[in-house]
Amino acid sequence: MTASVSVVVPVFNERENLPELLRRTLAAGRALGRPWELLLVDDGSRDGSSDMLTEYANANPGEVKALLLYRNAGQHNAILCGFAHAQGDILVTLDADLQNPPEEIGRLVAKIEEGFDVVGSVRQDRQDAAFRKIFSGMVNLMVRRSTGVILHDYGCMLRAYRRKVVEAMLTCRERSTFIPVLANLFARRVTEIPVGHAERAAGTSKYSFLKLINLQFDLLTSMTSGPLRLLSWVGLGISAASVLFGALLLVLRFAYGAEWAGQGVFTLFAVLFFFVGAQFVALGLMGEYVGRIHGDVRERPRYLLDRVVGDTLGERAAHATTRTTA
Repeated sequence: MTASVSVVVPVFNERENLPELLRRTLAAGRALGRPWELLLVDDGSRDGSSDMLTEYANANPGEVKALLLYRNAGQHNAILCGFAHAQGDILVTLDADLQNPPEEIGRLVAKIEEGFDVVGSVRQDRQDAAFRKIFSGMVNLMVRRSTGVILHDYGCMLRAYRRKVVEAMLTCRERSTFIPVLANLFARRVTEIPVGHAERAAGTSKYSFLKLINLQFDLLTSMTSGPLRLLSWVGLGISAASVLFGALLLVLRFAYGAEWAGQGVFTLFAVLFFFVGAQFVALGLMGEYVGRIHGDVRERPRYLLDRVVGDTLGERAAHATTRTTA
């Protein structure tokens, strides 16, 4: 039996890109030659994007579904909302800014059918600013070291997942979620393919420098306890270094007297400030973990769905059967 495909696209203030996004994604989906659906998840847009998504769902019955969130929940939570309403055997995620071409969907699906659970993508000749490339490289390195899964572009959301992996992700209740990393926890076979990358045609990126920093903290504290273990090793190293430093000061004190170091006052202040700074860093990281625990134990919903527009795949057949029976 031919596997069906669900394409999930989170949308936040992308009104200018939506017409081209719909045209190209519909063409890519229809070219698959199999049952498919397009789920457009409006993440609390304020530029009229939600009205356009409603029109698209009404104009393309059986293919397009619009999921309109009540307010902004974040990119990854919007994707999880799409996953919860998707019906396909293979699920593909795609950004709405068209920097990653929808035409690559077919290649991702074909790779999944080779037996992989997750297929990522590596952006070729990236058309992003230098600081975004540097930040992306840092994130990729950190994720590889933390998870042990050697992929090269975790920041690219053009990815494909087998349904059993998505269902496992939906059972996870933590609020701080990074989908590519979470998926790797449940996947047995993971691979990636090179894909094209284009400049943003319209609008601006929704990830400012501050939001990228916040994402880094979310990644660091939601997927690994490595920083806490690192702090233990750093503490041991600092303790050992302080003992050696104290021994050195003692030797120099006897060799040159107290005058050479200002009676030791400045040395004392340097050591004091170093340890105070280390304590603040440790407290900050521990605070991040405590904050994540606090958010998770409250078990607040990840998103609030306002309404769903459109029927796709098996839903239309089920509804038709129900009406016929009635």
